[in-house]
Amino acid sequence: MFKYRDEQTAKKILAAIKDMGVKGRFMHICGTHQDTIVRFGLKPLMDDAGIEVHQGPGCPVCVTTSKEIADAITLARNGVTIAAFGDMMRVPTTIGSLFDAKADGADVRIVYSVEDAVKMAHEQSGPLVFVGVGFETTAPSTGVPLQKGHLPENFSIYSCHRYTAPCVEALLNMGESKIDGFIMPGHVAVVTGTEPFNYFSEKYNLPQVVCGFEPLDMLMSCYMLCKQIHEGRAEVENEYSRVVRPQGNEKARKIMDDTFYAVDTKWRGFPVIKKSGMALRPEFEQYDATKVHEDILRKTPDVEEEASGCNCGSVLRGLIDSEQCPMFGKGCKPTSPMGPCMVSAEGNCNIAYRFRGKL
Repeated sequence: MFKYRDEQTAKKILAAIKDMGVKGRFMHICGTHQDTIVRFGLKPLMDDAGIEVHQGPGCPVCVTTSKEIADAITLARNGVTIAAFGDMMRVPTTIGSLFDAKADGADVRIVYSVEDAVKMAHEQSGPLVFVGVGFETTAPSTGVPLQKGHLPENFSIYSCHRYTAPCVEALLNMGESKIDGFIMPGHVAVVTGTEPFNYFSEKYNLPQVVCGFEPLDMLMSCYMLCKQIHEGRAEVENEYSRVVRPQGNEKARKIMDDTFYAVDTKWRGFPVIKKSGMALRPEFEQYDATKVHEDILRKTPDVEEEASGCNCGSVLRGLIDSEQCPMFGKGCKPTSPMGPCMVSAEGNCNIAYRFRGKL
């Protein structure tokens, strides 16, 4: 059986990268990839081989804006039950966090799935809003109960879901940092397949590799990118072929397409990105929290995108490493986060803090 954590194989891959003599600056857009890099001490090995790998906007909670979180807080403080994933609860805004709202008496609950939220709505009479967060990986699951139907009238969804590809293009068009190749997220590609990424190789002459989540997956993906550069190619290659298929998961894609349509949306650290947000289709208007609770959402106060001194936006764009933020490990720690990059387990700052000895 092939070992995905074999030291000797890792050394062979790194030696092959060195032999090519390619110096590359790559970006991945997946919090789990960053966890793999840091947890297994791959960064110094990559640096020694002449390649840099930086995390981009791959943390779903991190790219969710303060305005969206403030909307959820405002709903909670105005008598609406809020159901959300645990990582969302502690994200700070200038009007507090969802946990702060809960401490003040609001009904805020942690759930593990949208089905949990639907069950809770069935068990109560008051309004309940599920805050849906994530990329193409989690969006289909949010769509399932809507497609099944028979939902309670007091249930609605506040969609913070986003499409991955538009943000990749935004990064390339902003041109703030040199990117020689992308390590594409395996979880997203399981749903979307590899085909949506072909556009970037064709338009931007950009090498890409869809990557799995074990140490050797990451090293092999870097080797494949270096090989493309060495040979003058720009293609989409699939290192994670044991799971990802070119066409993706057609059933999940259909659920997503039948539930959402693309709208222009702001991401944390970015301007508005065209066609990057997932809004509920008009036929589901009665379950769209932005329509059902429109009057309450008008009460959401203006909030700053980031706390003073927080550089989460720059981290998400790959401009700086977490350790370069002056607040890292000082005013900003997992126990006292100043931004979502330190809150979420997929956030660059949280990962860097937890595995500081392996950087």
